[in-house]
Amino acid sequence: MTYHHLSVLVHRQAEKYGEKVALKYRDYEKAQWIPVTWIQFSDTVTKGADALAALGVEEEENIGIFSQNKPECLYVDFSAFANRAVTVPLYATSSPAQAQYIIDDAQIRFLFVGEQLQYDAAFSIFGFCPSLQKIIIFDRSVIKDARDTTSLYFDDFIKLGITLTNPDIVIERTSRASENDLANILYTSGTTGEPKGVMLHHSCYLEIFHTHDVRLKTMTDEDVSMNFLPLTHVFEKAWSYLCVSKGVQICINLRPADIQTTIKEIRPTLMCSVPRFWEKVYAGVQEKIAETTGLKKSLMLDAIKVGKIHNVDYLRKGKTPPLMIQLKYKFYEKTIYSLLKKTIGIENGNFFPTAGAAISDEICEFVHSVGIDMLTGYGLTESTATVSCTWKTGYEIGSVGEVMPGLEVKIGENNEILLRGKTITKGYYKKSEATAAAIDKEGWFHTGDAGYFKDGQLYLTERIKDLFKTSNGKYIAPQALETKLVVDRFIDQIAVVADQRKFVSALIVPVYSFVEEYAKEKGLEYKTMDELLQHPKIQGLFKARIDTLQQQFAHYEQIKRFTLLPEAFSMERGELTNTLKLKRAMVAQNYKELIDKMYE
Repeated sequence: MTYHHLSVLVHRQAEKYGEKVALKYRDYEKAQWIPVTWIQFSDTVTKGADALAALGVEEEENIGIFSQNKPECLYVDFSAFANRAVTVPLYATSSPAQAQYIIDDAQIRFLFVGEQLQYDAAFSIFGFCPSLQKIIIFDRSVIKDARDTTSLYFDDFIKLGITLTNPDIVIERTSRASENDLANILYTSGTTGEPKGVMLHHSCYLEIFHTHDVRLKTMTDEDVSMNFLPLTHVFEKAWSYLCVSKGVQICINLRPADIQTTIKEIRPTLMCSVPRFWEKVYAGVQEKIAETTGLKKSLMLDAIKVGKIHNVDYLRKGKTPPLMIQLKYKFYEKTIYSLLKKTIGIENGNFFPTAGAAISDEICEFVHSVGIDMLTGYGLTESTATVSCTWKTGYEIGSVGEVMPGLEVKIGENNEILLRGKTITKGYYKKSEATAAAIDKEGWFHTGDAGYFKDGQLYLTERIKDLFKTSNGKYIAPQALETKLVVDRFIDQIAVVADQRKFVSALIVPVYSFVEEYAKEKGLEYKTMDELLQHPKIQGLFKARIDTLQQQFAHYEQIKRFTLLPEAFSMERGELTNTLKLKRAMVAQNYKELIDKMYE
């Protein structure tokens, strides 16, 4: 199979697929999904490429996209690639200060923004960014600042192409495009330090098209993919480019909070997600089981048990399940499993890649037991996403699968995972010291993640930087504990604390609705959530649940004290990255008093 360069990819696909639907997006006013055919996609990209040239965009220039997920994000990407320009996505939730850092670092002249929130943030820093010349606004309903005399709406921007003095300029640029050109600079939100711009060249994407073709055997142009994670994130960005290269229809979810509605409207066959999505599914099922009684309850429990034997104990290993189990599984498939999948909106599922954080064995086993093909993977921005992933059969619970074809992986000092290959970044933008620290003289990229191989499968143990050393000199891997505990239906978020401390403690964000329900059952009186969380009965409930879940950990690794928080960790206060990973330093700073109190 030939893999087309990103500068011409959409046009080649339009020649092949014509009036077939390439993209869909939700019109919120009409409450309906608007289709975009491959021909329309190609036409908009051509006009966008001409408009960029008319604006004066140079080859190899950096263009900013500061938006939530919209089809325009893809139009601008591919229009830029036709001009041999580079796109730099900014998270839709970025603060003005974060946006300013990236605009200055990448010397962005032209910034595309999505909705009012991004426009307001961008306009507020316009005067402080020497390179910034123009803001182009995707959403027509954005109200421009009265002082704004330079910004353009996207539909007006598209018309600029007509004014091109040299109509062949884009064709000439595209003819010079090579796999050695830089495609994106992706700024890592960074759980530590200032963001670093990861450089991903076209060669990285061309390689992932090839390797994923080999690994993901059932992905075809009949598939429909729900685009749910931010297109700013390497997982969704690389996945979306892969979908375009495979002719998969992409349905773009604008607002992350709406996913439970939009997924039911689309009923996709594919969707990338983070473990949080499946944790919520698992918690929902556990809650349903807890409130059900009698025959219905025993059927639900038996369905999960039978599913485990059928899918995990037999099919996973390529073995045929016993006849009785096959018959029971068929019955549950028509009743319980199908109802669960329909309720989520994934009854048409092909497979669902999941990565971005550790996923617990319980959840992994449960998802496979009910017949959902979740593929667990591991990757980084610096590796153009996938380093390894599982497939529908032959996977091991707890592993992140087999390494992708053509990628070299070795285990270095401190069990650190080292990578080398065509999908690995050539370095960080304008940061030679950081590049030299990450990529050694032999070309191995140091991931900062620890792991090991067993029977050809890769297993992750911890993030080396995240390892805590207690004041007694013992090492604690906080993620292992957090992954184990977040399975509990009463626990929404958790931050383990142990660095330079005598023992392990934790800050816990409960699922408030379950705590309120429990209080009602037990007749507990309270005025505020804070007061309820301090109640001895609630404290006792959490202590019992934590103790049950942490039995397998060594005594020194176990949580001795905890504090229940009346509000969740947030991105606004800098406690979470844009992909919902904990920023431990920020949590330690923001909750210093509460943490110190646990050690009094």
